[in-house]
Amino acid sequence: MLVGERMSHPVIAISPDLPIVEALNLMKRERIRRAPVVKDGRLVGIVSDKDLLNASPSPVTSLSVWEMNYLLSKITVKEVMTKKVISVQEHTPIEEAARIMVDNKIGGLPVMRDTEIVGIITETDLFKIFLELMGAREYGVRVTALIHEQLGQLARLTKEISSAGGNFIAFGQFTPTPNYSDTCPVQKKEEFHRTAEL
Repeated sequence: MLVGERMSHPVIAISPDLPIVEALNLMKRERIRRAPVVKDGRLVGIVSDKDLLNASPSPVTSLSVWEMNYLLSKITVKEVMTKKVISVQEHTPIEEAARIMVDNKIGGLPVMRDTEIVGIITETDLFKIFLELMGAREYGVRVTALIHEQLGQLARLTKEISSAGGNFIAFGQFTPTPNYSDTCPVQKKEEFHRTAEL
Protein backbone atom coordinates (compact mmCIF):
# COMPACT_ATOMS: atom_id res chain seq x y z
CA MET A 1 0.00 0.00 0.00
CA LEU A 2 1.43 3.35 -1.04
CA VAL A 3 0.91 6.81 0.45
CA GLY A 4 -0.59 8.10 -2.80
CA GLU A 5 -3.43 5.57 -2.48
CA ARG A 6 -4.47 6.69 1.01
CA MET A 7 -3.49 10.37 1.29
CA SER A 8 -6.02 13.17 1.72
CA HIS A 9 -6.36 15.16 -1.48
CA PRO A 10 -6.82 17.65 -2.96
CA VAL A 11 -4.67 19.28 -0.34
CA ILE A 12 -5.83 22.44 1.44
CA ALA A 13 -2.79 24.70 1.39
CA ILE A 14 -2.24 28.00 3.18
CA SER A 15 -0.30 31.08 2.08
CA PRO A 16 2.58 32.15 4.33
CA ASP A 17 1.19 35.71 4.28
CA LEU A 18 -2.23 34.70 5.63
CA PRO A 19 -2.98 36.18 9.08
CA ILE A 20 -3.13 33.46 11.74
CA VAL A 21 -6.73 34.33 12.65
CA GLU A 22 -7.82 33.65 9.06
CA ALA A 23 -5.74 30.47 8.96
CA LEU A 24 -7.42 29.22 12.16
CA ASN A 25 -10.86 30.02 10.74
CA LEU A 26 -9.99 28.12 7.55
CA MET A 27 -8.87 25.07 9.56
CA LYS A 28 -12.07 25.10 11.62
CA ARG A 29 -14.22 25.48 8.51
CA GLU A 30 -12.44 22.67 6.64
CA ARG A 31 -12.15 20.51 9.79
CA ILE A 32 -8.40 20.00 9.48
CA ARG A 33 -5.63 20.25 12.08
CA ARG A 34 -2.64 20.96 9.85
CA ALA A 35 -1.95 22.39 6.43
CA PRO A 36 1.04 22.73 4.16
CA VAL A 37 2.21 26.28 3.53
CA VAL A 38 2.72 26.98 -0.17
CA LYS A 39 4.16 30.02 -1.93
CA ASP A 40 4.34 30.28 -5.74
CA GLY A 41 3.52 26.57 -6.01
CA ARG A 42 6.43 25.60 -3.76
CA LEU A 43 6.18 23.98 -0.31
CA VAL A 44 7.74 26.40 2.21
CA GLY A 45 6.39 25.09 5.52
CA ILE A 46 3.66 23.34 7.45
CA VAL A 47 1.43 24.75 10.18
CA SER A 48 -0.85 23.09 12.72
CA ASP A 49 -3.79 24.47 14.64
CA LYS A 50 -1.63 24.21 17.78
CA ASP A 51 1.02 26.44 16.17
CA LEU A 52 -1.66 29.02 15.47
CA LEU A 53 -3.27 28.76 18.92
CA ASN A 54 0.10 29.03 20.67
CA ALA A 55 0.71 32.31 18.84
CA SER A 56 -2.41 33.79 20.44
CA PRO A 57 -2.07 35.90 23.59
CA SER A 58 -2.69 34.42 27.02
CA PRO A 59 -6.25 34.79 28.37
CA VAL A 60 -4.77 36.64 31.39
CA THR A 61 -3.21 39.36 29.27
CA SER A 62 -3.74 42.99 30.27
CA LEU A 63 -4.35 43.98 26.63
CA SER A 64 -7.82 45.07 25.61
CA VAL A 65 -9.81 43.06 23.08
CA TRP A 66 -9.12 45.69 20.41
CA GLU A 67 -5.39 45.65 21.11
CA MET A 68 -5.30 41.85 20.97
CA ASN A 69 -7.24 41.73 17.71
CA TYR A 70 -4.96 44.35 16.19
CA LEU A 71 -1.81 42.46 17.22
CA LEU A 72 -3.20 39.12 16.03
CA SER A 73 -4.11 40.61 12.66
CA LYS A 74 -0.43 41.46 12.16
CA ILE A 75 0.89 37.92 12.86
CA THR A 76 1.10 35.81 9.70
CA VAL A 77 1.47 32.09 9.15
CA LYS A 78 5.13 32.43 8.08
CA GLU A 79 5.99 33.62 11.62
CA VAL A 80 4.65 30.48 13.33
CA MET A 81 4.98 27.71 10.71
CA THR A 82 7.55 24.93 10.78
CA LYS A 83 10.02 25.74 8.03
CA LYS A 84 11.98 22.47 7.97
CA VAL A 85 9.28 20.25 6.53
CA ILE A 86 9.58 16.48 6.36
CA SER A 87 7.67 15.18 3.35
CA VAL A 88 7.23 11.92 1.44
CA GLN A 89 6.73 11.03 -2.20
CA GLU A 90 3.39 9.56 -3.28
CA HIS A 91 5.03 6.18 -4.06
CA THR A 92 6.38 5.84 -0.47
CA PRO A 93 5.10 2.68 1.30
CA ILE A 94 2.50 3.56 3.95
CA GLU A 95 4.47 1.84 6.72
CA GLU A 96 7.50 4.00 5.90
CA ALA A 97 5.37 7.15 6.25
CA ALA A 98 4.07 5.86 9.61
CA ARG A 99 7.63 5.17 10.80
CA ILE A 100 8.75 8.68 9.80
CA MET A 101 5.81 10.21 11.68
CA VAL A 102 6.46 8.16 14.84
CA ASP A 103 10.22 8.68 14.79
CA ASN A 104 9.83 12.46 14.36
CA LYS A 105 6.74 12.81 16.60
CA ILE A 106 4.71 14.56 13.90
CA GLY A 107 1.05 14.16 12.97
CA GLY A 108 1.20 14.59 9.21
CA LEU A 109 3.40 14.61 6.13
CA PRO A 110 2.93 16.56 2.92
CA VAL A 111 2.90 14.20 -0.05
CA MET A 112 4.93 15.22 -3.09
CA ARG A 113 5.07 14.27 -6.76
CA ASP A 114 8.64 15.35 -7.44
CA THR A 115 8.47 19.01 -6.27
CA GLU A 116 4.68 19.43 -6.50
CA ILE A 117 2.50 18.92 -3.42
CA VAL A 118 -0.34 16.52 -4.23
CA GLY A 119 -1.75 15.58 -0.82
CA ILE A 120 -1.15 15.06 2.87
CA ILE A 121 -1.03 11.86 4.92
CA THR A 122 -2.02 12.26 8.57
CA GLU A 123 -2.32 10.16 11.70
CA THR A 124 -6.08 10.02 11.06
CA ASP A 125 -5.46 8.43 7.65
CA LEU A 126 -3.20 5.85 9.34
CA PHE A 127 -5.83 5.07 11.99
CA LYS A 128 -8.38 4.43 9.22
CA ILE A 129 -5.95 2.02 7.55
CA PHE A 130 -5.34 0.27 10.89
CA LEU A 131 -9.09 -0.19 11.42
CA GLU A 132 -9.41 -1.61 7.91
CA LEU A 133 -6.45 -3.97 8.29
CA MET A 134 -7.74 -5.29 11.61
CA GLY A 135 -11.31 -5.68 10.32
CA ALA A 136 -12.58 -3.46 13.13
CA ARG A 137 -15.63 -2.29 11.17
CA GLU A 138 -16.67 -5.82 10.18
CA TYR A 139 -19.02 -8.03 12.17
CA GLY A 140 -17.17 -10.97 13.63
CA VAL A 141 -15.48 -12.59 16.57
CA ARG A 142 -11.90 -11.81 17.56
CA VAL A 143 -9.71 -14.81 18.21
CA THR A 144 -6.36 -14.15 19.87
CA ALA A 145 -3.82 -16.94 20.02
CA LEU A 146 -0.41 -16.98 21.65
CA ILE A 147 1.79 -19.44 19.79
CA HIS A 148 5.42 -20.49 19.76
CA GLU A 149 7.47 -19.26 16.85
CA GLN A 150 7.96 -22.60 15.13
CA LEU A 151 7.69 -23.60 11.51
CA GLY A 152 4.12 -24.69 10.68
CA GLN A 153 2.43 -23.40 13.87
CA LEU A 154 0.48 -20.70 12.07
CA ALA A 155 -0.57 -23.10 9.29
CA ARG A 156 -1.93 -25.56 11.86
CA LEU A 157 -3.87 -22.85 13.66
CA THR A 158 -5.45 -21.41 10.52
CA LYS A 159 -6.35 -24.91 9.30
CA GLU A 160 -8.18 -25.61 12.59
CA ILE A 161 -10.18 -22.38 12.33
CA SER A 162 -11.00 -23.07 8.69
CA SER A 163 -12.08 -26.66 9.40
CA ALA A 164 -14.42 -25.34 12.12
CA GLY A 165 -16.13 -23.19 9.46
CA GLY A 166 -14.33 -19.97 10.30
CA ASN A 167 -13.36 -17.37 7.75
CA PHE A 168 -10.74 -14.65 8.12
CA ILE A 169 -11.78 -11.04 7.75
CA ALA A 170 -8.44 -9.73 8.96
CA PHE A 171 -5.21 -11.15 10.28
CA GLY A 172 -2.50 -9.47 12.33
CA GLN A 173 0.73 -10.71 13.82
CA PHE A 174 2.96 -9.01 16.34
CA THR A 175 5.50 -9.68 19.04
CA PRO A 176 4.13 -8.90 22.53
CA THR A 177 5.72 -6.09 24.49
CA PRO A 178 8.14 -7.07 27.27
CA ASN A 179 6.40 -8.15 30.49
CA TYR A 180 3.18 -8.91 28.55
CA SER A 181 3.16 -12.24 30.24
CA ASP A 182 6.17 -13.07 32.36
CA THR A 183 5.03 -16.67 32.70
CA CYS A 184 4.35 -17.31 29.01
CA PRO A 185 7.36 -18.35 26.87
CA VAL A 186 5.39 -17.37 23.74
CA GLN A 187 7.24 -15.38 21.10
CA LYS A 188 4.41 -14.20 18.81
CA LYS A 189 0.82 -13.20 19.19
CA GLU A 190 -1.62 -13.82 16.36
CA GLU A 191 -4.82 -11.79 15.97
CA PHE A 192 -7.73 -13.16 13.96
CA HIS A 193 -11.24 -11.97 13.21
CA ARG A 194 -13.56 -14.88 12.68
CA THR A 195 -17.01 -14.59 11.16
CA ALA A 196 -19.91 -15.12 13.53
CA GLU A 197 -21.30 -18.00 11.41
CA LEU A 198 -19.46 -20.65 13.47
